[in-house]
Amino acid sequence: MARAAFEKGQRVFVRAVGMWATVERVIPQWVKGVDEPFRIFYDVGLGREFSAHELAAPAGRSQRELHQEAWTVRRIHAPGLRVDRPRPNDATMPVVVTETDDWGGWRVEPIEYDRDPARIEHHAKLIANAPRLLAAAKALAAYAEAPEDAEAPARLKDAIALAQTALRGVYTAEPELEDAVAPGAARA
Repeated sequence: MARAAFEKGQRVFVRAVGMWATVERVIPQWVKGVDEPFRIFYDVGLGREFSAHELAAPAGRSQRELHQEAWTVRRIHAPGLRVDRPRPNDATMPVVVTETDDWGGWRVEPIEYDRDPARIEHHAKLIANAPRLLAAAKALAAYAEAPEDAEAPARLKDAIALAQTALRGVYTAEPELEDAVAPGAARA
């Protein structure tokens, strides 16, 4: 049965005419006695209905690229921290940078950090290692789907190595600087 590849209001490239358009309506074609539509057509305001293979979504980041992101934990000076409380690092607190230009990401207010520094430090490490943990989970799921595959033992070793790297980043004092590459991805 068919599933919708595009949604109403989404910008798509119409291959048949070579131009961009916006999906105005999603038109399912139903068959009696079946719970899902048999086919799905899309009205993009060009005079006829198009099927999914005639349309293309704008190029975006692929799932593999999302798994290879290198999120890092940086330390920032926080003048509002209380000096009478013990913390892992003097007058600094963690910030997780999720962008390549060293900005954007996750941070907490100094007062929240003061409440439980060890917990916030652990959160920062866990968030920074989330892309690697997700990549390892996906690799293990792919192995579970095809255990008879000839390349399965090698893929399983890659997934285990990726998971171990991510766990070391979460549970060691300093996160590793070298980012692990997702299984099946090109290693630099």
